[in-house]
Amino acid sequence: MSAPGGPNHKGSVGGVYFKKGNKSVPGSIKPVYGAQHPPMQSKPASMPTTPTKKGSKSNDSFRDYENKTSDAWDDGDDDLVTMANVQLSMKDVESTALTVLHNHSQSQHRLPTNGASNRGGGTAGSSPPRSQQHHHAHTGPGIGVRLAQHTRNDVPKTHVRLAQMPVPDREASKLDKFQSVLSTPNMNLDELAKLSWSGIPKAVRPVTWKILSGYLPGSIDRRDPTLQRKRKEYFGFIEQYFDTRHSEPHANTFRQIQKDCNRMVNVLELTREKTVQEIFERVLFIWAIRHPASGYVQGMNDLVTPFFVVFLTEWIENDIETENADLNELPKEKLEEIEADSFWCMSKLLDGIQDCYTFAQPGIQLKVNRLQELIKRIDAPLHAHLMNNHVEYLQFAFRWMNNLLMREMPLRCIIRLWDTYLAEPEGFSAFHLYVCAALICRFSQEIKSEKDFQGIMMFLQNLPTHHWQNQDIGLLLAEAYKLKYMFADAPQHLRKQ
Repeated sequence: MSAPGGPNHKGSVGGVYFKKGNKSVPGSIKPVYGAQHPPMQSKPASMPTTPTKKGSKSNDSFRDYENKTSDAWDDGDDDLVTMANVQLSMKDVESTALTVLHNHSQSQHRLPTNGASNRGGGTAGSSPPRSQQHHHAHTGPGIGVRLAQHTRNDVPKTHVRLAQMPVPDREASKLDKFQSVLSTPNMNLDELAKLSWSGIPKAVRPVTWKILSGYLPGSIDRRDPTLQRKRKEYFGFIEQYFDTRHSEPHANTFRQIQKDCNRMVNVLELTREKTVQEIFERVLFIWAIRHPASGYVQGMNDLVTPFFVVFLTEWIENDIETENADLNELPKEKLEEIEADSFWCMSKLLDGIQDCYTFAQPGIQLKVNRLQELIKRIDAPLHAHLMNNHVEYLQFAFRWMNNLLMREMPLRCIIRLWDTYLAEPEGFSAFHLYVCAALICRFSQEIKSEKDFQGIMMFLQNLPTHHWQNQDIGLLLAEAYKLKYMFADAPQHLRKQ
């Protein structure tokens, strides 16, 4: 791992927080660096750190937790910078975020398995021991990360198809309504959004997502020409820029993208296929080239996944087996269409939340502070419990904001959640805050039953959502909408202390 400011420093999950000397950067905006930004000068790793106050419960708790916790983001081979002896306070949230980012990202194959082989080696298809599946166990990816956490090499590949599958009766009525709206020559976007808020049938989800993302026009006559033009434009970018990925200005960015795409095999079976990894690498690199203000930031790779999977489901027979599809059966031109559409829809999403990834990441910092003020208003005992145990919101909510809960829930739930985000005005920016508030309140009793810093943090990083289905997301969204209705026009709940 490179020292801060060293020549091999790269962007991290949302960047890395630095201090210069002993002075915090003035103002409420802290410097955070993506792959495109050079780090500030910092002390070499060999220099001693500033000693912390003796007997600091906050530091002691965090150090104990730091030594015992694994990270759900990667396999440990990253460039996140470890900063020891940090003071945990809202004034210095940048340093607490850094330590959490490091501790949030160790993978399962660094874990002891009591004789059983883990993901990094051993018997294919073996599940992690039951003791590792409990939320107090020091697992890698959280309980609710994906549909399956263990290797699935023994599961046969799912066949793709080139024809539409029959629609279940229970979806037929809702599907008829969608098809009626979608087939209107000049579609009413508000009507489509209203229908989509409560969930989109699988058969029309790809085209609906493209329209709600702003990628496709409402006019039915303009859709096919738009698709052809935008797909051609994307592969024009590939032809123009992708060969520069190993050149001096872009090599570090592409290296980080490759590493992050390789790590995704631990949480998404589909990304084991080299074809998929190469698609993600191209999408992310072209986005970074076209958005130099932020460049690529670790965690963006997660945001491609829902679009890619949804557009792939047009050709998959079984929702549950989407992650295990045999893409060798899919014609190359279909994969290219999925790739281009995923790029443009992800771009539209990031355009609305780019302040979460630009210099200093003001968007994420603002949302975390707002979340704290909101919980303080709606669940004061929970807020007090977190504060009494020295748990800073940035330590768990940074990932919620940066990855849009992609690491907290199964992929099927994320797709359902994004149905609503795409239908809701400012869904990925403003409404996401209320979903995060509803999520933490959903587990308020469980969090308050944890009596120390480590127990609380382990629970918050391993939320028991692995069994959730559409109805659970529906309840969460209903609670989030209620919070939005109550507080969105009441700015006092956003006021900083």
